[in-house]
Amino acid sequence: MKKIIETIESFQPLCEQEKKDKELMLIAVKKQGESILTRESELFHITVSGFTINKEKTKTLMVFHNIYNSWSWIGGHADGEDDFLEVALREAKEETGIEHIYPAEADMISLDILTTKGHWKNGSYVAPHLHLNLTYLLIGDEKDAIQRKEDENKAVGWILIEEVEKKVTEPEMNLVYQKILDRIPK
Repeated sequence: MKKIIETIESFQPLCEQEKKDKELMLIAVKKQGESILTRESELFHITVSGFTINKEKTKTLMVFHNIYNSWSWIGGHADGEDDFLEVALREAKEETGIEHIYPAEADMISLDILTTKGHWKNGSYVAPHLHLNLTYLLIGDEKDAIQRKEDENKAVGWILIEEVEKKVTEPEMNLVYQKILDRIPK
């Protein structure tokens, strides 16, 4: 649990939203303990995303998510793992088939508490809950072959940075993506 707390505490919020979300995440982690790394914590648990861009910083690799029915970043549940950067890299490879991907830096680029609507997955109902999401900036090789993961997404593709807002149908996520895009070093 110490590593989880240290990782969240090390993040330097750059806006009021992140400051408040960081504060609430730390309360949740201290209250829930290590089960916050698993879906056994049904009200809230840690998820990790990799906002993946190409080397030229002109495109982002996104998936058309089955549940949200929208283009989205790549990510998933920590599933017991507390090396969050490794989770981001693993999820990117699993969800897109990309092979050549690496972190732009070791630190998180964003921290967000995200709401998840109730939905059905694998024949079971998943109640509404919160994702305590940690995001890393990743760089992928757009020459790599990409492939969708049928149980998670309908498509995978490189999207021009200036087209992200048009492609994403979740207004609340467009705010998160724009925040991240604004932070990418030029």
